[in-house]
Amino acid sequence: MNDSVLTCAGLSKCFRDGGSAVTVLKGLDFRLRAQETVAIVGVSGSGKSTLLNLLGGLDEPDSGSVTINGVGWHPLSAQSRCELRNRSLGFVYQSHHLLADFNAWENVAMPLRIAGFSVGEANRCALEWLARLGLADRSEHRPSQLSGGERQRVAIARALVREPAVVLMDEPTGNLDSGSAARVLDTLSALSDLTTAFVIVTHDHSVAARADRILRLQDGILVPER
Repeated sequence: MNDSVLTCAGLSKCFRDGGSAVTVLKGLDFRLRAQETVAIVGVSGSGKSTLLNLLGGLDEPDSGSVTINGVGWHPLSAQSRCELRNRSLGFVYQSHHLLADFNAWENVAMPLRIAGFSVGEANRCALEWLARLGLADRSEHRPSQLSGGERQRVAIARALVREPAVVLMDEPTGNLDSGSAARVLDTLSALSDLTTAFVIVTHDHSVAARADRILRLQDGILVPER
């Protein structure tokens, strides 16, 4: 599978609770191909968010490795991790995590400005992505002036503005009503021309049903459901 954009091998994670140890992930092996969407499901507390944090280099495994486009997290300095994360990864959470004092296009442009793009280029790309996600007329609105679904679509635009290798999504429709959730899912389905791959942690069956693969995290291992 030489087209894999994300690989984890032997990934294990244990948490200490007083004098006892709780093993959450048990030697996971996982590969994600370009343009693939994988849904990860499982009961609360099964370790889904922990897995996302490890895939995104936000936490350290007890053993095993994660690579993004062949680059592993483990040997990188903190600065190099930030650069790899900004270049190759996007993140979308249940709460949008938009900056309240900035409008929609300023939020979307932020990863580009951090990466050193000029103000003009960053703004142009941000506005193009907002238009693509049906938000051209909301570009100058701050998060407080947007609906929940609009805020989440702005967060998706921000995650995609650099067209990263992988976008990690943690319950992206968890705070939305069914109509807004459907609009967000339709937005993702319309992005089939991108090479970006998606890993989506979700409790929502309608979200999982749209994925290319469904994996259940159960007893610390990933079990294919489809």
